[in-house]
Amino acid sequence: MSKKVLIIIVSYNSSDYIGDCLSSLENIVYPKDDFRILVVDNRSTDNSVEIIKKNFSEIELFESQANLGFVGGNNFGFKYAIQNNFDYVYLLNPDTAVTPGFLDQVVKLAESNQKIGAVQSKLLLYHDQGLINSIGNEIHFLGLAFAGGYKQPDYPMIPKEITYPSGASVLIKVSALKGVGFFNDEFFMYHEDTDLGWRLWLGGYKVMLSPESVVYHKYEFSRNQQKYYYMERNRRLMILQNYKIGTIILILPACVLMGLAMFIYSLFSGWAWQNLKVYWYFFQPSSWIKLFKTRKQIRKKCKITDREMLTRFVGRVEFHDFGNPILKYVVNPIFSLYFWLLKKIIVW
Repeated sequence: MSKKVLIIIVSYNSSDYIGDCLSSLENIVYPKDDFRILVVDNRSTDNSVEIIKKNFSEIELFESQANLGFVGGNNFGFKYAIQNNFDYVYLLNPDTAVTPGFLDQVVKLAESNQKIGAVQSKLLLYHDQGLINSIGNEIHFLGLAFAGGYKQPDYPMIPKEITYPSGASVLIKVSALKGVGFFNDEFFMYHEDTDLGWRLWLGGYKVMLSPESVVYHKYEFSRNQQKYYYMERNRRLMILQNYKIGTIILILPACVLMGLAMFIYSLFSGWAWQNLKVYWYFFQPSSWIKLFKTRKQIRKKCKITDREMLTRFVGRVEFHDFGNPILKYVVNPIFSLYFWLLKKIIVW
């Protein structure tokens, strides 16, 4: 018997993409009675909703009265899946196009081991389909995150463990979501998939890549200032909520150095105000109250040590759309050495 899957697409002003995405889903080979498509529209101001209603009337559409962000939109979908007894959710970006067997392959891999909590499809670049967008993403020990294999030529591969899955194309067991929790509502957008992948490993689940499941992504690197605020704030939230206290103390000097480097970078990149907003967020007592509450819930569910988790992290930063000789020849060697020493010291 096939497992029931809810495909969740969170859309915001996606009129340029949503038609291609939903059209590609019409050709998938998964049993029709065992999957449903839910589009959560975050109060789009373009004609996204009209396109869906006119051309894809069979799609389940939820029109939010406010922009819930990527986090809120998907969390709505998670609740819907639980209420309607789905076995899995599959998160899919609206700027993607799927191959016919994409869903069958990820479910098959997820069903092969009860400890598998999430399975990412192989993401290839839509406009250059011989190149990789993501084959599983990497986490720097200071909370930075980046796509694994980005812009490398595609090649034959087998299923493998990955540090965290891209939220653009990932299957998640509903039972795993019940175990470790949904996306952190505080994040709103960016690093929410990083955080969930981290927490899945902490909760005793495996995160895998299914290379036979292929999704094409119309990926474009964004440099908007609001993005930098959420990414910098949320990476700090992850560190503070997911690491043990001893680990936080040991990485504190590196965190200070990284914070200084990011502030200098923000001055030259035009987002210094967004960086200052990050500090203002952590000056507010209400932020720490929420953080400590979240941290307590996470620590209760931990089944592996920080030492084990660090084996899945990296010490180098690899932003392929951001070339900087200081990063390559100064920052990365320093942090790589720091990370090497950290793994030697931490025993908890």
